Amino acid sequence: MDRLDNTVRPYAWGSPTAIPALLGTEPTGEPQAEMWMGAHPGAPSRTARGTLADVIDADPERELGPASVARFGPRLPFLLKLLAAGAPLSLQVHPDLAQARAGHEDEERRGVPLDAPHRNYKDANHKPELVCALTEFDGLCGFRPPAETADLLDGLGVASLKPYVDLLRAHPEDAALREVLTAILTADPEEMSRTVAETAAACDRLGGPYAPYAGIAHHYPGDPGVLAALLLNHVRLQPGEALYLGAGIPHAYLDGLGVEIMANSDNVLRCGLTPKHVDVPELLRIVRFEAGDPGVLRPEASPDGEEVYATPIDEFRLSRYVLPEGAAAHDLTLPTPQILLCTAGTVRAGDHELSPGRSVFVPAGEKAEVSGTGTLFRATVRV
Repeated sequence: MDRLDNTVRPYAWGSPTAIPALLGTEPTGEPQAEMWMGAHPGAPSRTARGTLADVIDADPERELGPASVARFGPRLPFLLKLLAAGAPLSLQVHPDLAQARAGHEDEERRGVPLDAPHRNYKDANHKPELVCALTEFDGLCGFRPPAETADLLDGLGVASLKPYVDLLRAHPEDAALREVLTAILTADPEEMSRTVAETAAACDRLGGPYAPYAGIAHHYPGDPGVLAALLLNHVRLQPGEALYLGAGIPHAYLDGLGVEIMANSDNVLRCGLTPKHVDVPELLRIVRFEAGDPGVLRPEASPDGEEVYATPIDEFRLSRYVLPEGAAAHDLTLPTPQILLCTAGTVRAGDHELSPGRSVFVPAGEKAEVSGTGTLFRATVRV
């Protein structure tokens, strides 16, 4: 197996302290948002044999196993991350596989450069994702029922929100959510900025269930995404709890440290809380206008001690082992590729001793015995 040397991405929303604290390193003073583990071309992990992307390209069947190559092609189908949010990420949705393929083909045909700021589909893949909290972790996930949102907005006492309240109460769920989000994203910018300012002041004054949205408005004053965020469920995960984000589900991470895994894609449609391009017509085509519970996941334990976070897709499978002192070694050998990440204690994986934040890549079929005292996350695929 290969010890991984991983890149930390300094996105502006990142916490300057959370990842250094986990790694036991000194903060640089700059934001450290995400540490990438995998073979994504944007920042592939490094090994003693070269980058993980180069290692896999040299012999995909040996590294990934025949079943994974047959199912997903000659590339690692997932990207594993440590994610440390110190400020809200952009409010966004991801396309399903058919939408991604069609969108990518259309933009390729029209000659939209891959690095163009208005490009929506950087690749032809979908981007389901799962985030598991290592600390308390705040996020937004999915639409709240329209009647509940109408009551929440009405309670702010902001006159310019009344048209949204009326729409939410007057129409069936799909139509109500679609009409309100469309109205928010197509409103006159000056009028919207005033409404957001009044809404933010009211959220700040009232606190309680409004407090998360006051915090969002502090980071993004005047942004219509603040009102869009008020349509969504606020979720606070406790350590070990997780959220699965499927296609078309609007979401944003607000604060906290977690382990995130996703299909290997960059396809994002933004709907606010960002200075980046917002393609309103395409966004409205992709969003699933359905209200519901955000669906907090807790791991399902198996007899061998593996705790699995069940998801409905095959590009990744995330689980963890909480290894008590004196426990017997676990044989984690699989016919699929794995990344093993330690997040607490000290775990021995083969010949490698892993402290928090350290990881290894295990080629398909290679012996993978782990022991020690701590917490180990295991990322692989389902074939």
